[in-house]
Amino acid sequence: MAMVEGSVHDSAYKGDLEHVRINLDRDSTWISKQDNNERLLLHWAAVGGHVPIVTLLLEKGSPVDPTDDFGATPLILAASAGKEDVVNLLIKHHANVNAKNQQGHSALQLAASKGWRSIIQLLLAAKADVNIKDSRGATALHRAASQGRTPIVNILIAVPGIDLSPADIDGNTPLHLACEEDRRDDALELVQRGASLSIKNKEEKTPMDLASPGLGKQLRECSEQ
Repeated sequence: MAMVEGSVHDSAYKGDLEHVRINLDRDSTWISKQDNNERLLLHWAAVGGHVPIVTLLLEKGSPVDPTDDFGATPLILAASAGKEDVVNLLIKHHANVNAKNQQGHSALQLAASKGWRSIIQLLLAAKADVNIKDSRGATALHRAASQGRTPIVNILIAVPGIDLSPADIDGNTPLHLACEEDRRDDALELVQRGASLSIKNKEEKTPMDLASPGLGKQLRECSEQ
């Protein structure tokens, strides 16, 4: 039966190993064929979380870091989708852990946004840059702190060499964002670790200016200890 163009990409996403294998045996160029999103089979297998298909594709010679029309690599897609086993496999095949998509988002930043703790730990163990910034100057810590993902904040701030007070394009540090969103646990943890309470953003506001009265009181007490 003739295969419809694109159907093999669908099979890679859905986890149909045999369909992918049969088509690769018939036509080895499927390994590098792009769909309308400029994605290879590896992109779809990765975002679908299908380790057997990812393994097959890598064994057949698929590049490990191809980019789609948005600049995303399979590792970026897998990390964002929470596909831990695929992330681990791609790392073992030397995927670039610091690759960025067109908005400058890395696998670490997207995993931090989604709260994927185990994936973050895998990426950090593989030497992902904890201070990497996207096109708006935000780091993984910005993302985690603004969303109140306390377990992620705790993982990130324990990484040697992390910048606790990086400023994004608006001059906001992770502490600014935590205070603005009233993420109390995260704000207090950042201050305890040494994040600055005095940095002003582009609106000339410090984290204390953005904190609620109750949080502001706690932060002052914390900083004085």
